[in-house]
Order: sequence, then structure tokens, then C-alpha cells
Amino acid sequence: MFGYDEIGLSLAYPAAYLFLAIILIAAYSFYVYRYTIPQVNQSKKILLISLRFLALLLLCFILFEPILNLSRKLILKPANLVFVDNSRSMTIKDGTHRSAKVKEILDDFSTQASDDNLTFYEFGNFIRKIPTDSLEQVNFSDGSTNLQEIFNYVKDSDKNVASVTLITDGVLTSGSNPYYDAINLGIPLFTIGIGDTTQRKDVEIKKVLHNDFLYAKTPTSIIATIYNKGFSGEYVMASLYEDNKFISQQNIILSSAGIQNISFNYNPENSGEKKMSVALTPLKNEFTNANNKKIFYVNVLSNKINVVLVASSPSADLTFINNALKRDENLKVSSIVQIAQDKFLDKLNYQILDSANVFFLIGFPSDQTPKNLLDRVIFRIKNDKVPYFLTLSSGISLNKLSLLGELSFTINQLSNGYKEVQPQILPEESNNPILKQGDKNLIDLWNNLPPVLQPNSIFNPRIESKMLAQDKVNNKVINTPLILIKSFSGKRSVTVLAKDIWKWKLQVAPKGIDLFDSFIVNSIRWLRAGEEQKLVSIKSSKKNYSQGERIEFSAQVFDESLNPVSDAEIKIKIKSDMNEYETDMQNVGPGLYEGSIIINETGDFRFSGEAYIDGTLLGKDNGSFNIGEIDLEMINPVMNYSLLNLLAKESGGEFYTPDNYKPLMTRINQLNKLSSREKIIKSEITLWSDTWMLLIAIFLFSLEWFIRKRSGML
Repeated sequence: MFGYDEIGLSLAYPAAYLFLAIILIAAYSFYVYRYTIPQVNQSKKILLISLRFLALLLLCFILFEPILNLSRKLILKPANLVFVDNSRSMTIKDGTHRSAKVKEILDDFSTQASDDNLTFYEFGNFIRKIPTDSLEQVNFSDGSTNLQEIFNYVKDSDKNVASVTLITDGVLTSGSNPYYDAINLGIPLFTIGIGDTTQRKDVEIKKVLHNDFLYAKTPTSIIATIYNKGFSGEYVMASLYEDNKFISQQNIILSSAGIQNISFNYNPENSGEKKMSVALTPLKNEFTNANNKKIFYVNVLSNKINVVLVASSPSADLTFINNALKRDENLKVSSIVQIAQDKFLDKLNYQILDSANVFFLIGFPSDQTPKNLLDRVIFRIKNDKVPYFLTLSSGISLNKLSLLGELSFTINQLSNGYKEVQPQILPEESNNPILKQGDKNLIDLWNNLPPVLQPNSIFNPRIESKMLAQDKVNNKVINTPLILIKSFSGKRSVTVLAKDIWKWKLQVAPKGIDLFDSFIVNSIRWLRAGEEQKLVSIKSSKKNYSQGERIEFSAQVFDESLNPVSDAEIKIKIKSDMNEYETDMQNVGPGLYEGSIIINETGDFRFSGEAYIDGTLLGKDNGSFNIGEIDLEMINPVMNYSLLNLLAKESGGEFYTPDNYKPLMTRINQLNKLSSREKIIKSEITLWSDTWMLLIAIFLFSLEWFIRKRSGML
């Protein structure tokens, strides 16, 4: 009835109550109009009784919260999806006539397709449906091959998919391995492998090994792995480039083993992100030259981290910390040491403060610290977010110390004198990297260090701080902080609330372990790690793209308290040597954003992005990528038989070649007979919340009132 197989009505209360209510409403309506003043004729009386009965019945019906249940049965016809590889690798000239074979298969499929049981799609950069009468328009122009997107598309489809057919060479240049996605679908997958599996004569740069982070003016090695097939004993020139500028070159003889490593010496001159490449000269009769070049990116950091020690007076703490820092070759250590009123060990040079990456405040400030020096340090810590290490060494003024304003603790009561304390590491901090040396856990050594001197004042950690160690006096643990760290709003600090910490250098420890020096150097690393914690971080999905491939960006945005920001406006600006492009990013989760753009130009590109909220700049980030310098589709021209055969066999399908695919249509027709299925579509209409029912009841009451008034009734 009405196109539905089942129609039902459900109520919130038993139906018997509804029938009883109907009887009562009918009796009441008849009783109201049994006698009228003035008397009206019988037909008008029946009309008024009916209007009152229907209006009250509707209101009662609404109170029972009726829901109308409808269901119908649909026969879902099987759908067979055919996906055609539209990437440029299908045009490789390997003697198999790839593109012509694909067109031949598509033409054959289109003539055998019946009852619209075949649906065609092309895939590469993304998936597009192809009308059956437009299959000849497949042009093999996409710059990437992503099989994973196919299975995501099928999984999200509302069709009754009986089979999936892939016509491809199986060479993946984007996305992850689709094996598990294909198997989990539970749908037979048929693959038609296009191309030749024969290994042709070729030379290829398989991979390049390097450190992601390098230091300027610090030599390092870059190792390239060279693969060759059929060119054993041949000479080839290998060159290293930085930002397309020649760095060095080597003449090598290709190994008879078919694989070998070559090493380049690289000494970056300055810091920043560098585009690097290793290139081989092409050889005669090489199958393809697209894989003779490998592009990669490295981050070059400043050659030295500027550490500035600021001390109110010479002390053993100053000497031991200075010696520990100078053991690290990547640190440049400078010092400002006050020796008397307005006198310093060396001439006071404020430029040293301006170049500091990390401060070590050792007994600083004191009552004799010049105001200009204190103000300069405070400015760098507050405004430039310079991280610092603080010890309460000799000469410190706790009153002046509070002027720093960025402390990890508060002082509730100032008292004279000192007490001897030992550190007791909190159990939950036993694996904190600041307290370790390599992968060794040194907690037992920490808990047995010589005592140091702590002021008798009362110290309390701030809520944003973390306590690594508390006081231990006469082997009794006291809930008073000794070592604190703080990371908040991009600012970091390490604090030791004691003096004479140099005594920790004297601990008896196993050979090869120097707890004090490790603690100082680990603190530097942790303090510097804070620079990587940006409020706004924007990245491209990869560094090398094919021409026409979609460039994808992701971003994370935080506020000053490091809470995710989900309503920021982010615009990405992209520049090449010739053009500029822009794209916006959309929020996809707490503090997470995505955006993309397709650029048909090739070359090197720089991007920058800024995040705003209510017109206020939260932060910005930048990066680089390359489009089309290396055609990813041409790097590996051999058909990936192993992958295509594995996907077919494991999913219950079969692997074919352009020479034996004819039985495939028979298999598809057999699956069609087994794949038709019914789908029950159920829907619910909540009548009791329908506005129209209430309007009808109001209309009936209004009409009854109108007739009563026209009849002169009370």
C-alpha cells in the first residue's frame, strides 16, 4: 500500500488506554451537545459533536506520542566497478603498447556490458567517473597512482558492489600499501596487469641516507645507494647539489653485484632548510633516466648554541657548570661574572646577552647586580622567550629574584640560613630524559648524591611546573621541591633550589657515568627542545610532487596556554620564481586544519602560512616543496606483478594480462547472479511532534467556536 510493504503505528502507552479515551471523548462530546441553548437543528448538532470529538481526539492522540513505522523492500542490482589507471606511467614505451592495450580492453568491456552492470572510473591524482560512451577520452595524464583511494571509495559507496576490476601497472607513487584495505572489503578483486615485468637495463638511485638535522660548518656524510642492471663495469658520474648549486662530484665504476653505496662529504655553510639532490649522468641504452636523480631535504641548524652564564660572583658551581658545558662541541659558552660593585671578570658586553640562546643564571641576581643588566636579562626571558637554567648559588638575592616574573616556584616565607638536603627523585619521573645518561636509569645514583645547601625559606611549585626531585633530610623525604622544570606558553626553565650543586660531581658512580655533566647537558637539550614547540605548525604532506598532483597541507594551532584553537583563519601563500598562489585551510578537529591546491607549474616552491583569530596574529610557519623536477610515475617502469597478483588472490579474484582477460566478463556475470540482494528501508514519522496535527486541532476548535457564535449559543 502506497509503495510500502509494511505500515505500523506504535504508541508510548498501551492501545487499550487509547480506545478507552476514544469512548470517553465520544461520550463527552455527545453529552456537551445533548441539549443546546438555543436549540439547533439535528445536522448542525452532529457537526458540532464531530468537530469537538475530532479536536479532542487529536490532542489525546498527541499525548500517546504516536510514531508511524514504514518499511519497504528494495532489490539492489549488483554493481561491478572498473577502475582505469590514468597516470603517466601508462604511456611508458616498454614494447607492450600500454595505452593502446588499455583502450582495447575498455572498448571490449563497453560492448559486453549489459543492463548497466559495469561502471567505469579513472584514477590517478583522484577518482573520476567515466560515462560508458566517453571511455576513449582517458588520456593518461595524472601525476600519481594511489590505489588506497580506490578501496576507500568502494567502502563508502552505497552500491551493491559485486566486484572491483583494476586496469593498472600497479606502480604506487602515492598513498600507502592497499593490501589490508582490499582484503577487508570482502569483495572479489580482479586485476589486469599492464606493462612488462622484465627488468630492463637501467641505473637508479635507490635511496639516500642522511641526518635530518645538521649543523652549519660541521662536516657530515651523505650516502647514496646506486642500483644497476646490465651496466656492470661502466663509468658513471655522481654529483651532489644544494639548492641546485653544484657541491661535489665522483667518478664511479658500477659494481658487478648490481648495488653499491657512494659517500659524499657535505659541509653546510649556513642554517636553514636545504633542498639537496644526488644525480647520475645518463648512460646509453638506459630504459629510463627519470630515476637517475633523487631529491631530499635537510634542516641545517646554527653551528653553535650560544649559552651565556650569568653569575653574581665566582663560585665552584660556576666553574663546574662551565666545564660541563664546554665538553659539548656544539655549544658556544660565554659568561658574565660580577666580582664586585660595578666590576666584572671581563668587560660587561650586552651583545653577549642579545645573542644568547640559553641562559645559566648562577646565583643571579644579587643585591649588587646593576639594574641595566637585570632589566636586559628579564627582557630576553619575557619577550624573546629565552630558556634558562637557575641555581640558588652564593650571592643570590631572593627578593630580586622575584623580579624575573617567569619563575617555576613561589617563595612564601623568607628566612636566613641554609639546610643540607639530598635529592629524592619522584618515581613517576624516573625516566625523565633530563635525569638519564643514554638509556641508563640513574635514579639510585640520584637518590644517593652528596647533600647540597638550600635556603631555609619555604618554596612551593607553581601549578604549571613539574617537580622532578624533592628534598630528603636525614633520609626522610620532605614535600619541598629541589629540582623543578617548567614549560608554559613556549617558555622553558630548569631550576635547582640549592647551591653547591658542584658536589654532585663527586658522586661514586660506575665507570662511564658522569651524572652531573649529563644533567647539565640534558638540561640544555630539553631547554632547546622548547623552540620546536610552535603555536602554529604548517606542513605539506610530502616534499616531492608530480605535476598535476594535489598539494596537501596540514596545520596545528594552539593559543598561548597551548590549548587547541579551532576557529582560526589560516591562509597559505605559495610562491615560485614565476607565480604566486593562495589557498585557505579548514578546521577538521580540535586545533587541526587541512587544505589543498593543484598547481600545474613545475619547479621549487616556498609556502608561508599565518593563523589569525579575530584579526590577531597567533603565529606563522613556512616550508618548501618541489613539483615535477622528478616524474615519480616514470621512476619505476616495471609492472608490479607481485602486488596485483597478491591483491587478486587474497580477495577471491584473479590476476589477468591483456592477452588472457577474456574470461573475466564471464566471471563478472556469474557474480551478478549471486550478488542480487534485498535491502529493507525503514523510516519513522513522529506524529506527536508534527506541527500540522496541532494546527488541525486548533482549526477544529476554531471552527466549532465560529459555528457556536453564528448560532448564538453560549
